[in-house]
Parts: sequence; structure tokens; C-alpha cells
Amino acid sequence: MGKAKGIGKKHWFWNLIIVLTIVVVLVAFMAHYKNWTRINPDSIEILSGIYHTELHYSEIDSVLMVPKIPSLERVNGFSAFQKEKGVFRDSLSDTEVYIYVDRLSQSKIKLVYQDSLKVFLNFADSTETALMYQFLSNKINPLEGETGQK
Repeated sequence: MGKAKGIGKKHWFWNLIIVLTIVVVLVAFMAHYKNWTRINPDSIEILSGIYHTELHYSEIDSVLMVPKIPSLERVNGFSAFQKEKGVFRDSLSDTEVYIYVDRLSQSKIKLVYQDSLKVFLNFADSTETALMYQFLSNKINPLEGETGQK
């Protein structure tokens, strides 16, 4: 009987490790689950888990809607289901590309800033992506956005 009591007490450590691991995985999943944006008067911040980019409107050179992301080399990041997040490298121009994509099958906003750096962004909701595209287009080309001409 002495052995039976000792067996249950030895497993508390491993049970704690399993519970902590599950909690950490759930927190990481929730942090990367969607793209979070903060609109400031002079910039936009994009946050998804450990990835964060702040873009000043004055440094954005172009805003385009594109159907897919070009082939890139992953520096760090991940792909899971329809999501793609992280820092990638464009081997042709040897520049970093930041990707915040919640749904690969939908159109993405391609932002070029500081003449060569690129950000690809979309949201799970295509309407939210379209609204963000319109907002950013109006910020860098206010006259075109108001008149609807390009």
C-alpha cells in the first residue's frame, strides 16, 4: 500500500508541465489568430502575435490589391491552414517582406514603403480588407480617393 500512495504524488510535476504547455500553446494561438491594427493620426500599426510593424503614411509609396503573394524565402514565421505570418526575404531584390495574411485564398493589400520594403496584409473578412485598402489609398493619395479617379 505504501507504493500506491507514492505513485500519485510523483506525477503532479508532469501534470503541471502538460497543463502549462497547453496554456502557452493556446495563448500563442490566440495572439496569432488574427491581425490587429491600430490607426494613428500619422501611422498605422499592424500586430499579430510577436510580429509588429508601424508604417507612417508619409513613407508609404504605393498601395495595391494583389491576388497572391510572390514566392519568397522564409526568414522566420509560420503558415497554418489559411494563415501566413512572419518575415520573409525577396531573393530578387534582397529585401525583407512582412506578411500578415489571415486568409491566403483572398486578395491581399500590398504596401511598398521606404522605396523598397513590402508588407502584405489581409483580414479573414474580405470586407474589412477592402475597407483597409480604401482607407490606406485615401491616406497616401487623398485627392484620388475623394474623386474616385486614378
